[in-house]
Amino acid sequence: MNKTVKIAVIGVGKLGARHAQVYSKIQGVELVGVCDLIEHRAKDVASHCKTRAFKDYRDLLNIVDAASIVVPAHDHYLISKDFLESGVHLLIEKPITTDLAHADELLAIAKKKDLIIQVGHIERFNSAIRTIKGIINAPRFIECHRLGPYNPHFADVGVTLDLMIHDLDIVLDLVKSSIRSVDAVGAYILSKTEDISNARIRFDNNAVCDLTASRVTADVVRKIRIFQDNAYISIDYVTQEAQIYTRDNGHIHHKKIDITKSDSLKEELLDFVDCVRHHKRPLVSGEEGRAALALALQISGQIQNEQKRN
Repeated sequence: MNKTVKIAVIGVGKLGARHAQVYSKIQGVELVGVCDLIEHRAKDVASHCKTRAFKDYRDLLNIVDAASIVVPAHDHYLISKDFLESGVHLLIEKPITTDLAHADELLAIAKKKDLIIQVGHIERFNSAIRTIKGIINAPRFIECHRLGPYNPHFADVGVTLDLMIHDLDIVLDLVKSSIRSVDAVGAYILSKTEDISNARIRFDNNAVCDLTASRVTADVVRKIRIFQDNAYISIDYVTQEAQIYTRDNGHIHHKKIDITKSDSLKEELLDFVDCVRHHKRPLVSGEEGRAALALALQISGQIQNEQKRN
């Protein structure tokens, strides 16, 4: 597809508005419209991005090649299904859905119609993660912390599906092994779903990962530490910085890894447009989004069951 890629953004809250802004500046892309149930919000974003505002996403089904689905997670399935059945390629913000059966149905429709599903696991496009991928060979232990303050706008799903799922996707991509066991604990504090989540994952290749996610923490923390036989690598997602510690002749050597910082969202949307134009597999495919969802649901399910027992 060498022609102009016609794209819509469905849901233009804070993140969706950023999708629209980026698309409006990509060469070879026509932002056909933005859609939101809150009319003034759609009109404001449309005005800023020089496009049309829509209240009903179904008005866009047959006039675009691709769409970003940036609505609340529980609405991903129905809206995505309608677009796929109309032959539209999709970038679905994470999580792909909130239900595995629904995710499987979307993947089946996409396969049948030869359509692309990319899932918005944006940390895969973080310049720090992309830089250290060539250094990581056989991780033994991975520690992830993703903490921040409470925001009721994102409380429609638990913190595992909201925040931890980013790190679950990264871990699955780095370890590349089947899961042996999952042990999870958590707490419900300000919402009807878990606000703090901690999980220990053991893999068949003997790698172990500890993950903690919280949305009731004052400071924003987004860090991952990776230990392997020859090195320890520390990454700060927020600053897009990485440090590496290596051992040589009984001494520990430390250096800062050179990273060319970039806009992760722009990189993600450029990848999506390229995949649509050349019909390529995305960096984060629908299948990988489904794998991260399955693991997140297993963790949140354990926490929910423990909550019921207490």
